[in-house]
Amino acid sequence: MSELREHRLNTPAGEICWFEWGQPSDRPSLLLLHATGFHARLWDQVVAALPPGTHVIAPDQLGHGRSAKPASLSDWAVTADALLPLIDGFAGVRLIGCGHSMGGYVLTRLAAERPDAFAHIFLIDPVIMPPEFYAGAADVPVPDPVEHPVARRRARWDGWEAMNAHFASRAPYAHWQPQALADYCRFGLLPAADGDGFDLACPPALEASVYQNALRTNPYDWLGAVGAPVSVIRARTGERAGNLDFSVSPTWPGLGAALGAVRDEQWADQSHFIPMEAPQRLADLIANEI
Repeated sequence: MSELREHRLNTPAGEICWFEWGQPSDRPSLLLLHATGFHARLWDQVVAALPPGTHVIAPDQLGHGRSAKPASLSDWAVTADALLPLIDGFAGVRLIGCGHSMGGYVLTRLAAERPDAFAHIFLIDPVIMPPEFYAGAADVPVPDPVEHPVARRRARWDGWEAMNAHFASRAPYAHWQPQALADYCRFGLLPAADGDGFDLACPPALEASVYQNALRTNPYDWLGAVGAPVSVIRARTGERAGNLDFSVSPTWPGLGAALGAVRDEQWADQSHFIPMEAPQRLADLIANEI
């Protein structure tokens, strides 16, 4: 792929960091949206497997990577809307969107808010539950993020190599492509403010708030406004051991039918972490649309 460029965009929600490969052309450009707790550079292995000359846009979502860090993220619609200025900056460029997990949820919101921008959207094991799961969720008091187990994640590391070595033999990371894990660690740390080591680019308490509020905003309020063709790719199914068990898919199996998806596939040999486990397969799928 062509040279990577890093950009900053000031938005009403705060500064958004985004990365770009290639230049817009007569082919569609590709927008990639990462999952909760991750960052844009986890797409590097997918990008490397795309056809030469593909124009790619990949932002660090609000609260993640090198983008602005609010105290918490209690409304996933706000997380999505923070990216609308980025989408508007490419007005007139046909976009193909690909969102993983929370990124898939966010992508549906962007496609509904800017229906003329997208030629196709790929939802990769999106965190979208059955409609009844959202009933009354907005009325539940916002919990304290420190009460969530994710808030207790180790946040401080001596460097990305130590983080990589720690996770390499642990689930789910042991099943990732090794270079994808290296990308997660290398670009998922920022120099600590006190100068002593490196901290996770997505603070654990902020990441916890994302998980806690996953059901607070109902995506079915806007899914009907998505006009672009939709592809839904789901991981293997099974009984989840808990909300943090991503060895199987969290996606509602009926989502593809509800959206009238042109493609609704289950990749039964993959866990929820499809982009990290099968980057070439995913890149090939996207390339067929580009």
